[in-house]
Amino acid sequence: MMKRLLILLLCAAFSVSSVASNLPDLGDVASADLSPLAERKLGESIMRDLRWRDPAYLDDPEIEGYVNRLGRRLVEASGEGDRPFHFFVIRDPSINAFALPGGFIGLHSGLITTAETESELASVVGHEIAHVTQRHIAQLFGRQSQAGMIMMASVLVAILAARSNSDVSEAALAAGQAGAIQQQLGYTRAFEREADRIGLQILDRGGFDPQAMPRFFERLQRSSRLYENNAPGYLRTHPLTEERISDMGNRVAQMRYRQVLDSPDFGFVRTKLLATEGAAVDVLRAYEGRIASGEDGVLTRYGQAIALLRLGRADAALEVLLALRGQAEDSPFIESALAEAHLAARDSLAAIDVLESAVARFPEHRSLDYLLIESLLRADRAADAAVRARGGAIRAAGDERYWALASRSEAALGRMSAYHRAQAEVYVLRGSLPAAVEQLELARRAGDGDFHEMSAIDARLRMLKQEEEAERRSRR
Repeated sequence: MMKRLLILLLCAAFSVSSVASNLPDLGDVASADLSPLAERKLGESIMRDLRWRDPAYLDDPEIEGYVNRLGRRLVEASGEGDRPFHFFVIRDPSINAFALPGGFIGLHSGLITTAETESELASVVGHEIAHVTQRHIAQLFGRQSQAGMIMMASVLVAILAARSNSDVSEAALAAGQAGAIQQQLGYTRAFEREADRIGLQILDRGGFDPQAMPRFFERLQRSSRLYENNAPGYLRTHPLTEERISDMGNRVAQMRYRQVLDSPDFGFVRTKLLATEGAAVDVLRAYEGRIASGEDGVLTRYGQAIALLRLGRADAALEVLLALRGQAEDSPFIESALAEAHLAARDSLAAIDVLESAVARFPEHRSLDYLLIESLLRADRAADAAVRARGGAIRAAGDERYWALASRSEAALGRMSAYHRAQAEVYVLRGSLPAAVEQLELARRAGDGDFHEMSAIDARLRMLKQEEEAERRSRR
């Protein structure tokens, strides 16, 4: 129940850090829209709490990689490709999506599995991108006083605290406050119409089917009528009217028709989400029933393999995946599952063989590189793992997963200065500067790095201490 309350507030797209004292310094927000820098800082603060505190955050680099590739394609089509965006998934069966300040866009897993085509999914993502590019969130935040924003932060504190407390009355109070805030800050009709119009343009320019937007919203509206007390969350947070659907339909009628095929990745992501929901034994039984009835396609077999892996039946999963690999088009999702099956069967060398080739063929799928580093560590090749992890961290600035893998690799090699340095970067990306400074102090004391390593540690330590002091002054 408490998870739903948190998502309720987040879906309104205007929550703040779960620790009111850590609210970023936003300047004078009462007199003007939130500045782009303040908006980004606020979004980063929310994202840190969401990612590291809420178990509903789907920490699956393969699925996250897909939604970010889809999202970046649409952002490029919006004409604002230089604006930072990040897309992520919440494990929740409801049909919803939300934009946080600063270009962070969350998709519920239920939205992805409900979309019948990739263009339908892209239509919702494009709509959310439009809310960001048109600065709707900043404008609504700009109307709030600083005191009002701190009150919102306090409400979120209460919701998070209540999640570990069975006191129903306290939870109900938090829910009532959250609902009042959502009602106060909900998107205006003008904002929704503008997001529809811009979203349609983004969808069309991105090479998707623009007809998917009114089609998907019409289906959601029919669902709302059939289940009046259980309307899709997207309709509650983005109120849909007949006027909006009609307007979208008129605009689409003026666009050229194009037949758009889904990318293979869309089908694999939907299948993986469905195959990892519910009891694994029930999922396997469902896929085997479909195979027995003649529905023996690539995605059905892939879902069967995922269910087998969940049940610890690595040998059976390997058999399915090796057969699938021989008959399906080359896919990073099949290669990744095959490597996972080899690792589950304790054959890390076979996993490395699969992944080294796959990384070369699919360089844009960073999840394969993470899995390759993990496989190298399991094969006692920590030196090779450290080189790949450090290289990845340099190429992909701000990637916490690479730094975490680098930290593990350095620890396995006994290089403690390098281990603490990498761990410091993990803490920086998780928003904990004091812990990062402590790790760098430990790195200095370990003193087993070469001259370049120790110089880098000293320079980074000075920089983080300055940032920590600046943060401290901003709270006074």
